[in-house]
This record gives sequence, C-alpha cells and structure tokens, in this order.
Amino acid sequence: MRNAPSQRGAACSAHGSSPYRDNVDARLDALRRWLAAQFKGSAFDLAPASADASFRRYFRARMADGRSYVAMDAPPDKEDCRPFVHVAKLLRDAGVHAPEVHAQDLAQGFLLLSDLGTRTYLEALDEHNAKPLMRDATDTLLRWQLATRAGELPPYDEALLRREMGLFPEWYLGRHLGVQLSQSQRGELEAIFAQLVASALAQPAVYVHRDYMPRNLMVCEPNPGVLDFQDAVIGPITYDVVSLLRDAFISWDEEQVLDWCIGYWEAARRAGLPVNADFSAFHRSFEWMGLQRHLKVLGIFARLTYRDGKARYLADTPRFVAYVQAVARRYPALAPLARLFDQIEARAA
Repeated sequence: MRNAPSQRGAACSAHGSSPYRDNVDARLDALRRWLAAQFKGSAFDLAPASADASFRRYFRARMADGRSYVAMDAPPDKEDCRPFVHVAKLLRDAGVHAPEVHAQDLAQGFLLLSDLGTRTYLEALDEHNAKPLMRDATDTLLRWQLATRAGELPPYDEALLRREMGLFPEWYLGRHLGVQLSQSQRGELEAIFAQLVASALAQPAVYVHRDYMPRNLMVCEPNPGVLDFQDAVIGPITYDVVSLLRDAFISWDEEQVLDWCIGYWEAARRAGLPVNADFSAFHRSFEWMGLQRHLKVLGIFARLTYRDGKARYLADTPRFVAYVQAVARRYPALAPLARLFDQIEARAA
C-alpha cells in the first residue's frame, strides 16, 4: 500500500539536532526564566520536544499536576513569531485543532503553546488506520480552505513560486550534483517553470498551510492537530492536498493517491469550494502543483545539507526524484523535464 516512512524523516520531527551554537545555553536559561514567570513559580520539568528545518526549536514543559505545554524558542534575529500567532488564530477560528497561544514574548522569541501530544501521522499511519486518519485530515483541510478571507495572508504569487523553484537548479543540480546546465537546458527548464507558474496562478486561491503533510499532523482529539503553519499564504487550491498525498517522508501507491484525490475533490465540491468541475482538469492541476513543490523541496533539502549542516534530509531526495519523473513522463508538455532527469541519471550511472 505504501513505502515505509524514512526513519530520518520521523526522527527529525522528534529529536532534530539543535541549530544553535554558542548561544544555546543562554537562550535556554532565558526560556526557563520566562516560563517560571508564566507558571508563577510552580515547578516544571523542561525537555526537548522537537526541532524543525528552521531555527525554531520546541520544548515540552510538564507541571507537577500533570498539565503539559509546549514552549517555542525562536531567536528573533532569525525567526518572526508574529505569523505563527496570527495563523494559529486563523486556524482555530476555522475550527481546526491548532495550538492555542497561552503566552507570548515576541521580543525574546518565546511562545507558550497548548500541547497536541507526541504522536505524528507519520509515525502512526499504517494500512489499518490510513483511511480514517486521511479522512480526518481531508475534513480539516476543507474547514481551513472554507475559512479563506482576503487580506489575512500574503499571496502565493509568481515571485514566490519562481523563487522556490529556483532552489532546484542552484542547490540540487549545481551544489549537490555538480551539474551545470547547458544554455538549451536552461531554456527548457525556464519554459517548464513558466508552465508550472501559469498553472498554479490559474487555480482558485484559498488559505494554504504550505506544509500540510503527515509529519505536521498530530494524532489527537479532535483529530488531527495541525502544526508548522507559520508560512501560510493564500494560493492554489491543490497545494495542500498534494502536500498531504505526495509527502516528503512517506509514499503511497498511485491508485491510493488517486482514490484519496477523488475523495477530496468530491468533498470540496459538496462543500462549495471552487474546484474545477472536471476532475481530469483538477487532477492535472494537482499533479503540476505537486511538481512545483517537489522541485522546490529537492532544492531545499540540498540547501539544508550544504548551507545548514542538516544532511539527514538528502536521504529522502530519491522519493522526490521519483515523484518528478512520474509526473513529467505523463504529460507531453513536461517531456523536457523528464529528459533532463534521464540525462542526470545517465551521468550518475
């Protein structure tokens, strides 16, 4: 039914290495002092909860009476907590189970959040529970999209789409593989980028989580809890559903992906969301949107390795290469991209 999740992907959601160097102890001490003030002197234990691909890290604060919270440490010179606070409210107002922000200190970069538990979809999903868990994830995504209001989030515009895809030739091809594209290859890749941008911008615009995938969904009640939403935008309606179904760390059979995609499309139509009435057209947009995301992620994973020293992400690049090749080979307009990957593979062999 699926390919097993990457152990590296699962691990980095729970115990990722700290991005900090010299100031790690100073920030941890400051966080402890801030939490002590929030808890009004009540005793608490603090332990690492998770770290992500950014400079944020998270700690679980457990009280003697059994209450549990999550504290976010986001250095203000590297991360801005304000989008997290804003999007958390949008999600909760939409009926989505996102963390409640109990306290905040934006100057120091500290947030105190409700605790959504320790079990991610990535860790929990198997052949027996996939159907109900993915149904819950789809229902939650619909609530999020139905809550869309203009002016609340930045647009997923052409500049951002292109900036993301630009990471692929710079970091994956150039830095990771050492591939220098010829002039004709650069022209063909730019033409592919232009088609993907046009397809994305032609879609109805809704709230986009931008990383709506099993690693960021928690098994809890109500299910699921939603995390890592601070980069949310207003953009293409297929973006979050393709992020869910063609994930960074877990792959499903194409038949299963198609079945879930149809289920989302039917539910979206019943809910009144502006999806294309022709499923084949919707599915093409879904696939091309996924291609934009997968090219971006190939670049991001290479950048995390060579710029940020987080090499564990590169282990999952074959999954994205497979996604890209499968989609590129299905559409004649994308044939130059399929050919480029064939050439890269031939060179590697």
